[in-house]
Amino acid sequence: MAQAILGVDEALIEDAPHISVVTDAWRRFRKSPSAIIGLTVISALVGCALFAVISSFMPGHPDPVAQNLSATTLPPSWHHPAGTDKLGRDIFVRLLYGATLSLFIGLVSVAIGLFTGTLIGMLAGYWGRGLDSALMGAMDVMLAFPSILLAIAISAILDQRVSDVVKIVVAVGIVGIPVYARIARAAVLSIKEMEYVEAGRAIGNSTAQLLGRYVLPNIIVPLVVQATLGVGTAELDAAGLSYLGLGVQPPTAEWGSMLNDARDYWLNSPWALLFPGLAISITVLGFNLLGDGLRDALDPKSK
Repeated sequence: MAQAILGVDEALIEDAPHISVVTDAWRRFRKSPSAIIGLTVISALVGCALFAVISSFMPGHPDPVAQNLSATTLPPSWHHPAGTDKLGRDIFVRLLYGATLSLFIGLVSVAIGLFTGTLIGMLAGYWGRGLDSALMGAMDVMLAFPSILLAIAISAILDQRVSDVVKIVVAVGIVGIPVYARIARAAVLSIKEMEYVEAGRAIGNSTAQLLGRYVLPNIIVPLVVQATLGVGTAELDAAGLSYLGLGVQPPTAEWGSMLNDARDYWLNSPWALLFPGLAISITVLGFNLLGDGLRDALDPKSK
């Protein structure tokens, strides 16, 4: 009756497709060429990492640390697409295996920063007052230091018995905590007085239940977008630590350590510095493009 009064065809309403949030976000995501490029780059990176992991269990697989002193500093060729380094190791093989470690470091360190920072931001934003001032004051102190310097300090403080990979993951993860904490706090402050949160509080939900059921689902989008962008930053910080000799140590194949190793002879063999640098740059660019695409796709205001 209401549709007839308003002059709307009921058949058109019944035949209208019901688009889910995920489908709608994907439609907007794939309309962005840069987002598709970013997704392609990251998919290729994951593919390289999986290939390296699977091939490592096969007999006769290429060894990223195998030395061949009769084939040192060879330029790129059919047999060595990225050339060889000063110890005769195939740079292309080391790049493939380095993708596994670089991706692991980036994702795990971001997970540490995301989880810890979100928890701190939610508690600070929800409770406010003294707790807010104390927690955000600590975050401001951390933000006052350049990320690479803070990562160097944390890495130096960690026990020497801790493995290099664990050191770099923890250091880069802690450096990222303040960013997620501030995002979570700002989002919580904007929604904690909303009607649905008040309703949840009125029916007797505990603080943990309110934060988990009503607050967290409504602040997850900006955090996910920042986490995607943060992987690129984590890759740069990890590469910087390795380049300074504070991260992954030789002979492990890791892009930052490959840069550190090549700086002694890059004038004679520029490919030893060029290809690891390109790998880092392309990876960071891919995650940045993917993060921008997710932001546009998940932001309701962009509809």
